Amino acid sequence: MRSLFLLTIVAAFAVAAIVRQKSPALDLARFDLVDLTHAFDAKTLYWPNSPTTFRLDTLAYGPTPGGWFYSAHAYAAPEHGGTHLDAPSHFAADRHTADQVPLSRLIAPAVVIDVTPRAEADADYRLTIDDLTAFEKRYGEIRPGSIVLLETGWGKRWPDRKAVFGDDTPGDASRLHFPGFGAEAARVLVEQRKVAAIGVDTPSIDQGPSQDFAVHRIAAAANVPAFENLAGLERLPPKGAVVFALPMKIAGGSGGPLRAVALVPKQPVDAPR
Repeated sequence: MRSLFLLTIVAAFAVAAIVRQKSPALDLARFDLVDLTHAFDAKTLYWPNSPTTFRLDTLAYGPTPGGWFYSAHAYAAPEHGGTHLDAPSHFAADRHTADQVPLSRLIAPAVVIDVTPRAEADADYRLTIDDLTAFEKRYGEIRPGSIVLLETGWGKRWPDRKAVFGDDTPGDASRLHFPGFGAEAARVLVEQRKVAAIGVDTPSIDQGPSQDFAVHRIAAAANVPAFENLAGLERLPPKGAVVFALPMKIAGGSGGPLRAVALVPKQPVDAPR
């Protein structure tokens, strides 16, 4: 019996060694690193009726009495603006706040659905079920736990307020025009495909003219976070990238500034099936 026990221990160590050999460390040289985040500064865009915007105050800048250089700043900003997270609690009570969103919803394989030509023809375009069907016919069914990103071409308009929002009337959010997800497509992604998160390169996952924010409510009810005002989606393939979308961990927050990046394999994934 003792010999069998020792044999079992040896076998366990051997298996562990084999697993380690077959699981090499992540080699970042095999990936392109893509920044999906607009910088935060005085030009950062916030919702038209936001009472405040990004502010950076200098606390110290220059040589110290000791002879070395030192700089420090204080910043203030609304949760929702620039490249940012919408936590589910933004549109649903008793759902995840910014600090409660699981990492598995913030770090995941990504699929990118490109509707740029349709958005160029219709600034209020919404992702449809037909768009999803066409995408999945070519690239395969969207897998549970994926981050689904909607590319509209709007990221290249940043930070031109009128070009991004479709209107630049101060304090007025009633005349906005930009693309987003459609409610029916969002429901399929959230309820049937069980995606980890959704994101877009426009100011909102709902189209600009929306007054009921149906997509926000569908996603939030299912504890699915959203990423808005993403940059650089045109640099991502339809599938194969891994997205890291890490927000400021604001306790009780409904969202917050987001630093999103993607790892894109240098050897393209065979997307069509």
